[in-house]
Amino acid sequence: MNTKTFVPLLASFGLLACQSPDDKVHMVGQTESDRVELSATFAEPITARLVTEGQLVKKGDIIIQQAPERAAARVREAEATVAQNQARLAELTRGPRKEQIVAAQATVDGAVQELQFRRIELDRVKTLVDRKLSSPDDLDRARAALDGAEANLDFNRARLAELLTGTTVEELEQAQAALRRANAQLEGLQVDLDRLTTVAPVDGLVDSFLFEPGERPLSGQPMVIMLSGDQPYARIYVPAALRASVSPGTEVWVLADGVNQPIKGRFRWVASEASFTPYFALTKHDRGRLTYLAKIDIDVAGERLPDGIPVEVELASASGSPE
Repeated sequence: MNTKTFVPLLASFGLLACQSPDDKVHMVGQTESDRVELSATFAEPITARLVTEGQLVKKGDIIIQQAPERAAARVREAEATVAQNQARLAELTRGPRKEQIVAAQATVDGAVQELQFRRIELDRVKTLVDRKLSSPDDLDRARAALDGAEANLDFNRARLAELLTGTTVEELEQAQAALRRANAQLEGLQVDLDRLTTVAPVDGLVDSFLFEPGERPLSGQPMVIMLSGDQPYARIYVPAALRASVSPGTEVWVLADGVNQPIKGRFRWVASEASFTPYFALTKHDRGRLTYLAKIDIDVAGERLPDGIPVEVELASASGSPE
């Protein structure tokens, strides 16, 4: 062992060995809870508070309800878009109906008849113009009508060919992609609607409300403060002389002001870096020493202990009771 390390350790052990039971080093602190802020996702007015301040709640319990009308309307719109895309995909999957093909064939036949008529009409107008019985403008109009009839026939033939060919793979893929997009938008809007109902993320106690019913919090503003856990934990300061004796899992006795019986506890966490002793932990044995911040889980049934109670912690003895 390194001599520089061994000498301070001997000094620390000697200090502990020389202390009497009444002179032992204590660990002091107070009860605390982790604060959980529940913030508003959207700037909608608060319509109801389902719990009261100081009430214990379980994870998933509804705490605050905000007005859902605007978000619900967007959800209904998205549902209609999904239904529209589902119908379009079903139509493309099924292909054109027989009635559509018959109608398209009839339209082509009509366009053929129209083209024949326009050709005959053009020949008739040409004859009249040659005999000086009609103006050149009439001839121009007849030619334009013939061009329009030819274009209309080409369009209707192409439409009939499309129906006879059926749905292409690309059209089906586009319809499927449109449906997936509509479903994704619906899921996102449903999440937005659900977030207007604020629920407890953990078991704990409702500490305070920051808004009253009817008020409209801004997006991101905290609405409720919760204290998590069925019981608070003890936030204490471990003197340097006891640091080597404790680690996560070490059992202790917690003596809380106002509680007649000692409470079992267990170290949850101990800081790896030391800090100076806080003013309320200064006893005649602790002055000038460094301490390590630690958290101790309290094992007590019944009502939840309040936060801020001063506590004193002793290491559990072999006899299982506080000394």
